[in-house]
Amino acid sequence: MNKLNNLLESIAKPLLPITPWLLRLGLGISFILHGAGKFPLPPERMVTWFESMGYMYPELVTSLVALGEVGAGAGIILGGLLNNKVGDLVTRLSGGAVGVIMIGAILIAHSDWLVTKKLFMSEQIFLFLLGTYFAIRGNK
Repeated sequence: MNKLNNLLESIAKPLLPITPWLLRLGLGISFILHGAGKFPLPPERMVTWFESMGYMYPELVTSLVALGEVGAGAGIILGGLLNNKVGDLVTRLSGGAVGVIMIGAILIAHSDWLVTKKLFMSEQIFLFLLGTYFAIRGNK
């Protein structure tokens, strides 16, 4: 068992520097694609749904969500490219934005999923957790 662990560690060791990028690129690209899928602005299907739910200013809110998703996804990636305090701040703010957007998505669009099996089998909980990870950890 020890030999197997040592072998796996020797294989993994050179890859350690890229492991945060696996999470960063996965989250960033996912959020960029989610937001870009809502273009052109305002996203009509989302506006119609918000109107049917009685929300005020649905064109503005849905446009801000789409822009926020693209911006937060790009910020997660770009923040990692800046190896300084600015990059750390961009990463933290973008991670926080992802967390806030996902709380809104879970509470508004998927409120019937709260603390259920369906929530924990969906991508929404993992997007929220990854955003929270980067908000707390930044580039460290």
